[in-house]
This record gives sequence, C-alpha cells and structure tokens, in this order.
Amino acid sequence: MRFFFISLLITIELFSQVNYSKRDKLSREGKSHYRKKDTVKLQKVTNALWDLYVNEKDSIALAKYYQFKAEGFQLKHSPDSAYYYHHESKNISVLTDDFEEAAKRLISIAYLQSEAKDFVGSEVSSIEGLNYLESINSSSVYGALSIIYNNLGIISDEFNQYEDALKYFNKALEINSKISSVWTKERGYMWIQNNIGRLYQRKNEHKKAIEYFKKGLNVEDVRQKRPSIYASLLENLAASSFLSGDKKNVLSNYMEVLKIRDSLNDRLICNTYVNIADYYKDQGRLRLAKTNLKKALKHANEVHYNRTKIESLRKLAELTSGKKSKRYLKEYLKLNDSLLHKERSLKHQFAKIRYETDKKQQEIIRQKQQKLVGWLAAVIAFLGLGFTITIFVFRRRKLIYQTKLHEVLAREQERKQIAKALHDEVTGDLRLLHKKLEKSSLYEEASKLDAIKDNVRNLSHQLSSVPFEKVGFKDQLINLISDYFEPKFRIIIRGIENHDWSTVNDAVKRLLYLCIRESIQNSKRHAQATEVIVTFLVHKKNVFLNITDNGVGFDTKVRKKGIGLYNLRERVEELQGTFILESTVGVGTKTDIQIPLDV
Repeated sequence: MRFFFISLLITIELFSQVNYSKRDKLSREGKSHYRKKDTVKLQKVTNALWDLYVNEKDSIALAKYYQFKAEGFQLKHSPDSAYYYHHESKNISVLTDDFEEAAKRLISIAYLQSEAKDFVGSEVSSIEGLNYLESINSSSVYGALSIIYNNLGIISDEFNQYEDALKYFNKALEINSKISSVWTKERGYMWIQNNIGRLYQRKNEHKKAIEYFKKGLNVEDVRQKRPSIYASLLENLAASSFLSGDKKNVLSNYMEVLKIRDSLNDRLICNTYVNIADYYKDQGRLRLAKTNLKKALKHANEVHYNRTKIESLRKLAELTSGKKSKRYLKEYLKLNDSLLHKERSLKHQFAKIRYETDKKQQEIIRQKQQKLVGWLAAVIAFLGLGFTITIFVFRRRKLIYQTKLHEVLAREQERKQIAKALHDEVTGDLRLLHKKLEKSSLYEEASKLDAIKDNVRNLSHQLSSVPFEKVGFKDQLINLISDYFEPKFRIIIRGIENHDWSTVNDAVKRLLYLCIRESIQNSKRHAQATEVIVTFLVHKKNVFLNITDNGVGFDTKVRKKGIGLYNLRERVEELQGTFILESTVGVGTKTDIQIPLDV
C-alpha cells in the first residue's frame, strides 16, 4: 500500500472550464474501466488524476484519485487497501462539502464491510452515509439513498430481523420510484425485488419468494437490457421452485443462467454450478453432481470467491468417499479456519484504518487552521491569548477530572473494605447466631436469619469490584448473561468485538458492567421484558452504551427511578459522562450512556 502525505492545504477553489472538463472526462473514463475490470487503463486514469491535483491543487480530483485507487484494489482483491483509499476519498469529500460523494464512498465502504461479514460496521457506515444524503435537498441523491436503504435491508436480513429488513426494502422501493432515469430506476427495482425474494427464501417461504422474483423478471426486455440481473432473478426463481417441490423447469432455467453467465464472464457462474449439482444430487445422478461441484470449485478459485469455494469443498466431501472425501474435508476445514481468521483480521484492520484516517483528517484541519492564523497576522496576539486561555481551561478541567477519578477510586476501595467486612465478619456472626437458634429449636427465627444472611452476602457481592485484571470485560459480560439466561428472556450483545477492552480503564469497564447489570435486572424483574439488546460503539475517544428492552415501560414523569439507577447516573456524571433514560408505556425502555475513554 502506498501512502501519500498531503503537505499542501486542501482548498475549495473555482477551476477553469478546461480543468473541470478534464477532471469530468477522467472520472467518466475511470468508471468505465472499473466496470470493465480493466486494471491497466484504470491505473492510467488514477495517475492522471494525481497529476491534475498536483498541478492544479484540485481537491475534487484528489478525492477521485483516491476513489479509483480504492476500486483498483477491489479488482485486485485487496479489501484492506480498498477500504483505506475509500476512507481517504470520503474524508476529502467531507472537507470540500461534497456530501453526496462522501455518501457514495461510504456505500463502497459498507459493501467491503459486508463482504468481510462486518455487518455492524456496514450498518454504521450506511447510516453515516444516510445522514449526509438526508441533508441534501435534491433529487440527484435518490439513487444513493435507495442503495443505502437496500443495504440496510440486507444487513437486517443477515441479523434475521425480517420485519426491519422489509421496512428498509420498501423504503428503498419508495425512493427508487422517484428516480428520473428509467434505466437506473429499473435496475434498482429489479435488485430490490430480488433481495426481498431472497429474504423469503431464507425464511423457507418459497411461494412468497417466487412472487418477488417474478416481479423482477416481469420488467420489459429484462433479458436483453439487464442480462446479469436477469440471470440472478432466474436462478433464485429456479432455486425456490426446486426447494418448494416444483422441479419441472428447474434444470432448463439453470442451464439458461449458466449460458448467460458464461457469455458475460460473470464470476457468479460458480454459484450456478453448485445449484446444478444440488439438482443432480436430488435426482440421484451423483456423477454429474460431483462434476458440477468440481467446476464450481475451479471457477471459485479463479475469481477468489471463497464463499462458493468452501461450499463446494463441503459438498464434495459429502459426495465422495475414502481418501478423496478426507482430502476435500481437510481442505474445507483449513479454508474455513483461514476465512474466519481473515474476517476477524479485516474487521480489526478496518477499525484501525478508520482511526488513522480520522486522525489524519484532524491533522489536515489543524494545518488549515495554522495557515489561516498566518494569513491573519493582525490578530496573532489575540489568537495566541485565546489559545493560552484554552490550554489553561483544558488543563484545569483535566485536573478536576483526575481529582474526581481519584475520588471514584477511593470510594471503590471503601466499597471493597465494606464488602469484605460484610462477608468475613457480619456473615460469620450471623452464621453463628443461626446455629444457636437452631439448637434452641427456634427454627422460624433461624429461617428468617438465614434470609438476612443471604441478603448481606448479595450486598457484599454487589459492593465488590469486578476483578477485570483476572477475568476480561467480555468474559464478565458472558458470565452476566449466563446468570440471567432463561428461554423466555433473551439478551443480545452487539459491538463488543469491535474494541480492545484491555486498553480501557477498569473504572470505566466496571461502570459499564454495573449499568448493564442494573438495566437487565430492571427489565426482567419490573418491565416483564422478553428481550434486552445491549449495543457498544467506541467513537472518537468515547464509549457509547445503548440498552433497550421490549418491556411494559413506564411514564418517566410520574414514576420515580430506583435508587440503583440514581446511583449509576451519579457515577456516570462523575466520569464526565451522560446518562439518558427514556421509556414509553407499552413500548419499552431505552438507556443511553456515554463515557469518555481518556480516563
């Protein structure tokens, strides 16, 4: 990966018509070469855009340079490098207030994240792009908006949140219908219908799925105008027909798809071979099934399509025997482990790149501010004074913050001592008294005393600090969920894998843990909830914790919050955080907590 340090200030300027035409021409050529997968010509366009930026200080040309650089890496199957350059392009578009282009780059980023199975990251990128587009009052953004809602539908489908997925798909259809270009509108319509059909296919509602595949296929002249989309719709239609028991035209449809994809040099041809193999296996023609699986494996290797490769290996292991079966199985297990490792590595790499590019963007802004200070020499003294005051305030706030942190740690130590005394001394005394009462045949009093002893022990446990130095934060949460697990009470944790919690101060982790535990207790005991969703997001040196349940809710204006939540609010605010509790009767309760990480 080649990195460029941009030493010149990115500025928004008025360019001559000649330069604009040149940049626009290069942009059109780059898009064409990318669609044709011509990496050599795409690289020439990329180099020309760099020269245009260097010679003319054209920031938009620089954003395009990074875009095509990213797309070149996509064609070379280097997702981490593609992610980096798309992020660079997005940041420059934001600096130049070109929010539509920024959103388009976020669409590309979201696609890369989905390919790496980083669906949470893809959702975050999609929503960020959505925020940029919704600030633009123009019909030109309808296409990008439709794509984002379609992607959010696909992500919800992956999470098995089918109702949310349908809402997103229908929203995508609604926006798609407003697009002025018939060509673009038809393309979007067919893909969305295909994705809705795929949703019902995943739910094993194949008759419903077939309805949507047919809607896409009913577009006029779809085979001639959109052979690639036509092939996907027809293949999915054949698959649902096959799975629903209607096998009459399945093979002929698959063969038509195979012919189209072969003529288009479409990498999805490997999927078609797998589907044909499934058909032949069902018909008992195992030799043909194995032949088609081998073809699928060959094509998947050629186009680096690992999903189909791993499926082909698994099915070949099932259809063969002896050494061949063992060889396929061994290769399948090896590839599966490799892909899991690669997916985890890519998620980490994406997070690291986002952090580094955001940091670089802040550096560019800082350089811009420094140059503006130089141009405004007349007010240097005033700005210097303002800067000094700002530093003083910052240090003072930091000192206050550290003081409060020491107070929090001191109280934690005090809690530990009280907990130890309760556990070692008070509980011991109660145990002796309990035995004396039993000897005196005062069983009822002994039973009551035993309950008091249990309450004291529970209080001791609540006061004790969670030993994160012995058991990691993630494992603590797993243990917590296990404690509360019931078939009719589900707890879902999201975003916990996206951050290295060993770098976070124990005071912050303990507070997050206590907030989650208190919320789960309230949801289960008082709210009669059946589901609690806990979502983590770490962004710009802050950790955001969102906890929602589907319980009965309450009126926050009437009902007083318990002492547990009151104490947690105080402790969050002591760490310069925010604690927001919202609840609606009959809907549920939502808690939003934000705590800075630089403790």
